[in-house]
Amino acid sequence: MNIKRRDFLCASSTLVIGLAARRTAAQETAATGGINAPTRQAKVERLFLAPDAHPNALEAASDGLWIGDQVSERVFKVDWQTGKVLHEVQTESHNTSGLAVGAGYLWLGANGGVSGRRPPRPTDKAYGEVIQADVKTGKTVKIHQLIWGGGVHGITFVPQTQTLWITALSIQAVAEIDPKDFRVLRLRPARGDRAHGLDWDNGALWVLFAGDHLVQKIDPESGKVLEIVTFSRTADPDPHGMCVRDGYMYYCDAGLTAPGPGSEPAQVCRFKLV
Repeated sequence: MNIKRRDFLCASSTLVIGLAARRTAAQETAATGGINAPTRQAKVERLFLAPDAHPNALEAASDGLWIGDQVSERVFKVDWQTGKVLHEVQTESHNTSGLAVGAGYLWLGANGGVSGRRPPRPTDKAYGEVIQADVKTGKTVKIHQLIWGGGVHGITFVPQTQTLWITALSIQAVAEIDPKDFRVLRLRPARGDRAHGLDWDNGALWVLFAGDHLVQKIDPESGKVLEIVTFSRTADPDPHGMCVRDGYMYYCDAGLTAPGPGSEPAQVCRFKLV
């Protein structure tokens, strides 16, 4: 069933109220956000350096790994094994923090603002939006506003349903969207600090929470958290964009730490899901 703006606002308000009521319980266990679900620690494998300094968006494809950079706004497709660049485009995005590939387009989570990391560009905005771009050239085809407002991080395209899922940070949720007209089809809770990377795998959603250093496996029908995988805050790279392929979860470190002794270059990592 499609959700119109009035119905969406009512639904999102109910969702926020429900989340707020559970907030005290969620604070009881810092490592998992107080969510009662099977939990384990990721055993992270570092693969290769990203093609640009600040990777913050990943998307899995059979012929390569797509990586979006949040400062240069360039998008790359790289070889899964070596990280060699196979395709590269310059986009008109801003603070690219999510990336999907599907229905013949790039879908860019433009998070709004670039935090002074580069000179401003005419296409920069102070707010979040989704940019639909040409896969071959990176040129903008259409810009989509989000009715819940706020920033945009994770985004993924689901081939089975031909729909997009997008993180709705301002209401702590994930939303299923019809890419043809950006109608909201479903909302599901996404409780945690900064829902970031997002992907679909075998009928379930995986949502990465960068601030909590963990990922949640969420049932898209009920919204129930089925599993939690945590990252070490000291030993593992800072988790940002994420995607899933062949039983592995891939993520990247956005490389936002100031250069200096002990700092690490931006890199792509993975760990086994099963």
